[in-house]
Amino acid sequence: MKIVGLSGSIVGSKTRTAMDNTIKLIKEKYPNAEITLIDLADYNVQFSDGRNYLEYEGDTGFVTKTIMEADAIIIGTPIFQASIPATLKNIFDLLPVNAFRDKVVSMLVTAGSSKHYLIAEQQLKPILAYMKAQIVQTYVFIEEKDFHRKEIVNDDVLFRIERLVEDTVVLTETYTNIREAKEEEYDF
Repeated sequence: MKIVGLSGSIVGSKTRTAMDNTIKLIKEKYPNAEITLIDLADYNVQFSDGRNYLEYEGDTGFVTKTIMEADAIIIGTPIFQASIPATLKNIFDLLPVNAFRDKVVSMLVTAGSSKHYLIAEQQLKPILAYMKAQIVQTYVFIEEKDFHRKEIVNDDVLFRIERLVEDTVVLTETYTNIREAKEEEYDF
């Protein structure tokens, strides 16, 4: 199983901290999973210009191809100005409409205020659904107060991250088994 962790911003540390916790947990609980963390702060990704994702080279090509090859994607995103960052939206724009077909996608959201809780529901989930993702319905919402010195200090948040990882892996295995059983029905 290939899992990609996507840290969807080029600024700040909270989303990366949450993603590092998530990746560490996956490696501990599911050592056979092939896990890749893509922190957009570490890559020089071009703006989408409408080309097929396979035509991009360099960092942009690496990021898009890695996401397209994944079985599951865990998206970490901060909320800026009551919206997802442009860097994350650009990733969606670089990919084809059906990019997440047969992929499970889950989310971690970091925000400075509890007032941004529904941004994932109202903005991120519709984009993922449009791109045909199998969405893990519950997501982890982490507020400013849950961090201290670049560490998550709220045990409930850590428990919810653990549950998100488990749900993501179980859902991915389930959809893979269903898809394989369906494909076996065909005689060619």
